[in-house]
Amino acid sequence: MRIIAKRRLLAMAEVHGDCVDQVTRWYRTARAEEWQSLADVRKTYRDTDSVGDKTVFNIKGNDYRLIVHINYQTGVIYIKNLLTHAEYDRGEWKE
Repeated sequence: MRIIAKRRLLAMAEVHGDCVDQVTRWYRTARAEEWQSLADVRKTYRDTDSVGDKTVFNIKGNDYRLIVHINYQTGVIYIKNLLTHAEYDRGEWKE
């Protein structure tokens, strides 16, 4: 998969500070994959959810949510947000 905004993703992880290793690991794993559907994603990350046109990954156990848009046809992942669980639950990211 091609991931758009690696620099932005890593900057968001650095703001939180305690999830840089997990985000870097997610990036390396996702980059090596060729996901064609959410079912494929769940083979690698079983707790991944689809919310509207976004895909939500649990990062660092259940502490963070990585929100992306995956275009399966082109093999591109667009980074949207990295939120704490509490920020995610407020739902402002859906707007």
